[in-house]
Amino acid sequence: MRALLRLSGLIDAMNDGIGKLVYWLVLVAVVVSSGNAVVRYTFNSSSNAWLELQWYLFAAIFLLCSGYTFLRNEHIRIDIVLGRFSKRVQAVVDIFGIVAFLFPMALLIMVLSWPMAKDSFVTNEMSSDAGGLIRWPAKFLIPVGFFLLSAQGVSELIKRIAFLAGLIDEPGEKMHGHS
Repeated sequence: MRALLRLSGLIDAMNDGIGKLVYWLVLVAVVVSSGNAVVRYTFNSSSNAWLELQWYLFAAIFLLCSGYTFLRNEHIRIDIVLGRFSKRVQAVVDIFGIVAFLFPMALLIMVLSWPMAKDSFVTNEMSSDAGGLIRWPAKFLIPVGFFLLSAQGVSELIKRIAFLAGLIDEPGEKMHGHS
């Protein structure tokens, strides 16, 4: 189990690092959006590429931070109900949710989106809008984002099982617990 907890720590560190890096894309998106608006209203000029870049940045932020959001326990939950139960019951419910819902959904989306992303890359798919961007970078964000979410699901599953086995004090604590 210690090896699995180390794996969980590596997954956590990966998603934490990616999440903190992707924070900067929010600033880039704001600059692109603001710059596009200033140019559009000041010079009565715009490009579909700028609008698509905003869409790509939003997709990157949303998809690449899904694992980070799960790591930080900031995803949507039913805490109003679940919060009334013990930490052990919460861990069991989390395990069930990860195995029965998160993994099937995330793996299905990852598997189904991969051929679409690969085909887009192979054909060098372009936007159908005049002046638009290539599509494959945005399409690759889908399987990558769901891979990161699935990996974090593995980490959270390991932590919940370790908590139930008495190896860690809290599921969010990774390896702080009994030696």
